[in-house]
Amino acid sequence: MIFPQEATAVLEALIFIASKPVSTATLSRLTGFSEKDVEQLLLELEKFYDQPGHGLKLAKVAGGYQLVTRPEYADYVEKMLMEKVKEPPLSRAALETLSIIAYYQPVTRAKIESIRGVRVDHILANLLERGLIKEVGRGSGPGRPVLYGSTPKFLEYFGLNTIADLPPLSDLGNTADTS
Repeated sequence: MIFPQEATAVLEALIFIASKPVSTATLSRLTGFSEKDVEQLLLELEKFYDQPGHGLKLAKVAGGYQLVTRPEYADYVEKMLMEKVKEPPLSRAALETLSIIAYYQPVTRAKIESIRGVRVDHILANLLERGLIKEVGRGSGPGRPVLYGSTPKFLEYFGLNTIADLPPLSDLGNTADTS
């Protein structure tokens, strides 16, 4: 038996992760709660967000429910959205390069190129610009090559807490084309 407070938290979590309004029927189906119980729990959630000190509110939109920002904070939200630059997704080549850096760091450009079999200058520049990698030092070889490593933004991008959270290479199988 789930307690009402926990049930409300479940609904809140489902509504929070949804990219569009969620109907009571969908919430009922996902939770196993009756639609009547869902509606009652949503009223409680709505009361919670209507209390002073919350930047969000529960809104009924297009026949469903959605967590939205409060209108009185629109100026702040707009400033944040203006700062947020929409970056295109990483290309396959960038993801491959980033994977090599993550697993072999600190690693030189020459080592990355020897693994990938192609030049990576422009990809490294893009990854540096995005803040996903950084220069972490200099190698001891000829010309003292730059060593690359991942950044906290890399961890955030992939939802990792630490680099140790990457799956072991042995678990990934051999997906590289060695021909």
